[in-house]
Amino acid sequence: MQRRQFLHMSALSALPASMGLAHSAFAQGNNAIQFGCPVPMSGAFAANGKFADLGMKLAIEQYGKVLNRPLAYTLLDTEGKPATAIRKVQDASQQGARFFAGGILSSEALAMGKEAEKTGGVFITTAGADEITGKDCNSATFRWSVPTFGAIEQTVRPLIEANPKAKRWYTITPQYVFGDGLLTAAKNIFKEKGVEHVGNSYHSLTEKEFSGYLTNAVAAKPDVLLILNFGQQCSDTLRQAVSFGLNKNCIILVAWASGLEQFESLGADLCDGLYFGAQYWHTVDSTLNKDLVKRCNDKLKYNPNYSLAGSYICTKLMIDGIIKAGSADPKAVIAAMEGMKYAGLTGDEEIRKADHQVLKNYYLLKGKGKAKMKNKDDYADVVSSGKSFLSAADAGCKMT
Repeated sequence: MQRRQFLHMSALSALPASMGLAHSAFAQGNNAIQFGCPVPMSGAFAANGKFADLGMKLAIEQYGKVLNRPLAYTLLDTEGKPATAIRKVQDASQQGARFFAGGILSSEALAMGKEAEKTGGVFITTAGADEITGKDCNSATFRWSVPTFGAIEQTVRPLIEANPKAKRWYTITPQYVFGDGLLTAAKNIFKEKGVEHVGNSYHSLTEKEFSGYLTNAVAAKPDVLLILNFGQQCSDTLRQAVSFGLNKNCIILVAWASGLEQFESLGADLCDGLYFGAQYWHTVDSTLNKDLVKRCNDKLKYNPNYSLAGSYICTKLMIDGIIKAGSADPKAVIAAMEGMKYAGLTGDEEIRKADHQVLKNYYLLKGKGKAKMKNKDDYADVVSSGKSFLSAADAGCKMT
């Protein structure tokens, strides 16, 4: 965490003063179009929140003003807790904010999406639970990231097909809506492909010690260890799994990695030969991604990671919606965003009108050792990518 905090503070100090002003959004008067960045800045997922903050900051600074009005935003520390997240969104709404991009955890994102609908705002998230654009969808909520169904389809399925003899899979799962979504999707593919699910270990969102779960995994003698948690918990699980020697005895797959920041914290040699599912990777060959990479390197002196890139594109989509609508009225912006097709970070992307899900690529990466890296961020090769989504009806979305 110390290295990441240092990078974050260095990045903040490197940004222009105008962005520092945008950070205190409500001090800028009623004329500004107010945004909120509700993310965990404390607790187990603080590193992800800090990079998400930078992502919104970059987008706000890039546009500066639209409709001849300045853009401003306020950072809201959700602590990763739904109740806190709701209160922060309520407070920001009362002070004029209507556009929110955040929610690292699915539980807080679900809560904030409902609150945004109540208060007449717009909320866009990178959280993964299928319910966000499924049975709990609503007109105010959008999602850029691929949900759990697509993440598993683009990681577990190709890995099974590439390793037909790997018939025994063990899972480690965080016990909340995101983890359950990933686990359910994985079990469905196991059943379809004749794979034996030899065990699962559930853990809480506050867990830091995973050796007991890994002992159970070792005893089950799996061919593949599938890790379904995220962020710092995922990194802790991986470190302990490698210390147990599991990487020597089975394939290890992380279904939903937090990207470059996670590789930096783990180190290349630990990640060598491990597989990672990713929403975003900085080497994607798209015009917008190249622009973001250049923007980050010019301002922050490093490449964007998933948390930063996700927050940047979520903020940008709302700003582009405001421009397209010719209005900062949330209902007009929602209508403008529905069905929007655009050149995104992962190539051609589209906001599906029926459920507000962005249709985009998901990536399967394979980590490489330090000796094979071509540059300081060349931690992995893209093995495959693709788009996998349930229809809005099959996902259970009935937009009100």
